[in-house]
Amino acid sequence: MSLRILPIALSGWLLAAAPLDAAEQVFDIRDTGAVPDGKTLCTQAIQKAIDQCHDAGGGSVYFPPGKWLSGTIFLKNSVALHLETGATLLGSGDLKDYPEYICKLRSYTDNYVKRSLIVGEGLHDIGLRGRGTIDGQGGKFPGKPYFERPYLIRFISCRDILVEDLFLRDSAMWMQHYLACDRLTLRGVRVFNHVNRNNDGIDIDSCSDVFISDCNLDTEDDALCLKACAARPCRYVNINNCVLSSHANALKMGTESMGGFNNITVTNCTIMSPRFSQHIMSATEQRGRTGIDLLMVDGGTLENVIISNIAMDGIHSPIFMRLGDAGRAPVAGAPKPPVGALRNVVISNIVATNISNHGSAILGIPGYPIENVTLSNIRVEYEGGGTAADAGRKLPQLVATYPKSTMFKAVMPAYGLFGRNVKGLRLSNVQFTLKQPDARPATLFEDVEDLTIDGKN
Repeated sequence: MSLRILPIALSGWLLAAAPLDAAEQVFDIRDTGAVPDGKTLCTQAIQKAIDQCHDAGGGSVYFPPGKWLSGTIFLKNSVALHLETGATLLGSGDLKDYPEYICKLRSYTDNYVKRSLIVGEGLHDIGLRGRGTIDGQGGKFPGKPYFERPYLIRFISCRDILVEDLFLRDSAMWMQHYLACDRLTLRGVRVFNHVNRNNDGIDIDSCSDVFISDCNLDTEDDALCLKACAARPCRYVNINNCVLSSHANALKMGTESMGGFNNITVTNCTIMSPRFSQHIMSATEQRGRTGIDLLMVDGGTLENVIISNIAMDGIHSPIFMRLGDAGRAPVAGAPKPPVGALRNVVISNIVATNISNHGSAILGIPGYPIENVTLSNIRVEYEGGGTAADAGRKLPQLVATYPKSTMFKAVMPAYGLFGRNVKGLRLSNVQFTLKQPDARPATLFEDVEDLTIDGKN
């Protein structure tokens, strides 16, 4: 039975621009047998409603208020799931309710995922929307290996996607994974993901034409992460007006960098350490590890990235840029990729307060410098307290080590910014202040060519 309840249009790209009075067919999951008690498994009933909606030419599958328990459901072309206020889609806590799905597109994420709550591949004109909640109940999979922890949402090789206004919580693994998708919009989405390891917020992977705005992400692992796990770049991404809170990295590009990143803009965002959760892996460390994390270690090229107008508070390291040579291939058996490139990055208008004494860093490796980086109008307030021993420490290159700002297990030899193996570094109106004295220099540069500070070489 179909009901014309909600004015939702899904035809074509720019989904949100569709006329509000162009009502689609709406299929209520109660009409296919779903029961809102949070105990009855509704997988078949929900899938039947999706299938009927698709067969009728598309529209919306409607979740009214209530708790709807489900295993894996497969979205189809021209179908949106609409969760009404008070509706909660609950992921099953039983692994057998998540059949293995091996997608056609091979990528490095083959090492991480075989199961998801909501999945689709090769689809177009799809959506997840409404003021309801999707709860993965990921705490029911404690300590399980990757393949036994379902993702919440996974779309592969899809186009024209809208995810809007939902509250997403408690995935067993990554919350949302968009792989090789085109024309993706995420708007007004709230994420709280603190029940398991690898609890990312949003993972945009080898996608093109992406718009992310007005999202609030509070996560155990990376909050907003761009990846390139397939042999195609992650490109033409616009991120704005988001609040990012993470025990790991708030804004990250990499580490999986096989396809590369280009033409990315991030602006008008707030970054902070989590305030409403305890770090799962540490009883004492609450700080987010890194605010802005740009990591290229598996080949590929990162270029033409602009990050601006960021307020940051309580982070361990505000900026960390790393070019290395871990050399992981996108698929098993492929040759080791060559060292990639990290160049043409502009970071401006940053205010960061209550930052630890760790420092920021821009680090290439011998023979492969990071190129053409501009930092301007940046003010960072550090805790200070570094010692003369910290200042004299020689950090190893660690060329093939997994990259993160804490990879050296020591603070930087400069309290503000340490640069090494860089070509073309420009600092303009960059200010570092201290809450207490620090024996380290504010900046330290090794093997840095073409360095300009406030217009002076």
